[in-house]
Amino acid sequence: MIKKEMIAMLLAGGQGSRLGVLTSKLAKPAVAFGGKYKIIDFPLSNCINSGVDTVGVLTQYRPLRLNQHIGIGMPWDLDRNLGGVTVLPPYEKSTNSQWYTGTANAIYQNLEYMEYYNPDYVLILSGDHIYKMDYEVMLDFHKSSKADVTIATYQVPMEEASRFGVVITDENGVIQEFEEKPEHPRSNKASMGIYIFSWPVLRDALIEMKDVPSCDFGKHVIPHVHEQGKKICAYDYKGYWKDVGTLGSYWEANMELVDIIPEFNLYEEFWRIYTKSDTLPPQYIAEGSKVIKSIVGEGTEIHGIVENSVIGSGVTIGKDAVIRNSIIMNGAEIGDNAVVDKAILAEGVRIGENAELGVGEELPNEFAPHIYSFGLVTIGENSVIPANVKIGKNTAISGVTVPEEYPDGILKSGSSIIKAGE
Repeated sequence: MIKKEMIAMLLAGGQGSRLGVLTSKLAKPAVAFGGKYKIIDFPLSNCINSGVDTVGVLTQYRPLRLNQHIGIGMPWDLDRNLGGVTVLPPYEKSTNSQWYTGTANAIYQNLEYMEYYNPDYVLILSGDHIYKMDYEVMLDFHKSSKADVTIATYQVPMEEASRFGVVITDENGVIQEFEEKPEHPRSNKASMGIYIFSWPVLRDALIEMKDVPSCDFGKHVIPHVHEQGKKICAYDYKGYWKDVGTLGSYWEANMELVDIIPEFNLYEEFWRIYTKSDTLPPQYIAEGSKVIKSIVGEGTEIHGIVENSVIGSGVTIGKDAVIRNSIIMNGAEIGDNAVVDKAILAEGVRIGENAELGVGEELPNEFAPHIYSFGLVTIGENSVIPANVKIGKNTAISGVTVPEEYPDGILKSGSSIIKAGE
């Protein structure tokens, strides 16, 4: 048995259904962010920067691309003989076989992995948040508070508090009450889904609650531990944190990166974000092109105008094309004279020449108004948009489309084209 003070369990199996067609072929933590990174790079980088060198990554939904990205953990210095990163998918046991049915159930199914390292503390993380946090400072708080469980919390605007699990604390930061997505919240101190458990407390709680259907930390384990009289403290986090679970928050977090003084700084020397990088040639900006307040990845060719946008690597932007307020992921191709305004284009998308994205008035999406909103055009991976068509706002497209699917050359605002199997 190996002894580790603290190990991390990183929940990265989520489908991310609120990101719509962006996650139809890959797990949310594998979605690109900031022109260079994947969402999962942020918690993994936080771990190694905090001195946490043993990380179990729990995968489930469409794990192939996520597994390929993580590999043996080399970019994060997690390719180690003792510890390092280990991908933990669901597996068949001698008596039964089941998928992960909730966050706590997923951790319970990997008790053997945690017991192997015999930790003093277990750090539970989500794989779909953008932030920088020193978990060692949180651990020091946990120890000094003599807590059994510490929950990282973040002050959110009161009008948004109903989207989160919120906590009510006393003057010493000890949690007195929980409210899971309350309709009328009494606190704006939101749980970030980041927990430190003293190992015996976590182990006993998971075993006691192993038969609870879809066992979840926020809904089941934390209230159970609280009922047992264990000490649960709130660790107030003051830095940048963004849950990029919706298209609006995902787009907004990317756009914040190109501010003159970005709220979230990717360029700090002392807290770097690491990622798996391909070997690519430099960017090429053609004569007469313009790039204004944007991030541009390696290997990208620009022959048009790019303004206030995040452009991934290996992207081609045609002559006189205009890209505004948009996220263009790796390998996309934008044809000559095309206009892309407030859109999210997934990897490998092809836009025909003279196409216009983001035109007309803003109408609710007819297919999934709770997902495709914020005035965005969202195009799924490897989709094809034909030349000379116009696409309205709050629209979604997934698959190879042809001119006949655009009546009078237009996909009206609020419409969708989602091909079978996409």
